[in-house]
Amino acid sequence: MHLEKRVLGRGLAALIPEKPVGTGQCPVPAMQVLESNIQQSVRNISIEKIKANKYQPREEFNQEALSDLAASIKEKGFIQPVIVRLKDNEYELIAGERRLRAAKKLGYKEIPAIIKEANDLNSLELSIIENIQRENLNPIDQAKAYKRLQDEFDMTQEKVADTIKKDRATVANILRLLNLPLKIQEYVSRGTISMGHARAMLSLAKESEQIRLCNKIMKDDLSVRDTESYAKKMVGAGQCPVPTKTGHKDPNLNSIEQELREIFGTKVKILKSKKGGKVEIEFYSDVDMERVLNLLKSKGLIRPC
Repeated sequence: MHLEKRVLGRGLAALIPEKPVGTGQCPVPAMQVLESNIQQSVRNISIEKIKANKYQPREEFNQEALSDLAASIKEKGFIQPVIVRLKDNEYELIAGERRLRAAKKLGYKEIPAIIKEANDLNSLELSIIENIQRENLNPIDQAKAYKRLQDEFDMTQEKVADTIKKDRATVANILRLLNLPLKIQEYVSRGTISMGHARAMLSLAKESEQIRLCNKIMKDDLSVRDTESYAKKMVGAGQCPVPTKTGHKDPNLNSIEQELREIFGTKVKILKSKKGGKVEIEFYSDVDMERVLNLLKSKGLIRPC
């Protein structure tokens, strides 16, 4: 039987046990555990028979952190088994790549594992949830993982947020990081600049200005607050506002636009005219349009059909 998405939405607690598994140089014999009224069978599997997960959302693995994990496993054993699925007479890893790599680092031949029945979509969702909830993915890897959930699961931002148990605004803000130039995304991924710095750069409309501010952040070691102030000055000086017929846009409108972008998780423009104006909310697919409409309905801004 395939895993139900309603189970996945509860997170890893419904999928794997909390009791430590084994200590010392090699895992203890397979054991039976009971979690959330679901019988889970943990067994030792040859590491050589486990192949990599093509849905692994983490792109970079900190070697120092892996060494620390290996030391912890050597001393205390595996706190959690890895999760695998049987595919083409092999075991494919679903969740636990850091544990698997640490076990290889220690020279272990076997690792405790839970074997799950899962299709490709289940595997992707489980892997992303496991990494986000336990492995502390960097913001860019998180953003890419959320995007894959949207694209490959046809999920709205609200559904992604519900699945990983985060606020929709948090998901929207992280997804916005993918609008930054790839070079800046790389700096965020490596931790050279923080997500706070990245969000400040997103207030600038032009890529060239974002890169310019990024270079200044690293050169002058700007704090997030200093970066936000500098970005506001750049907008106020007219270096990167959206042009209108009457000249540079009022900074107050820019601020309102920014708030609306964070609410809707997409580009929003406020266009003023002599008699009034209009608000444009962009969407990029039928699914994205439905997401925006549902959000408007939930805010009571439009009536359900």
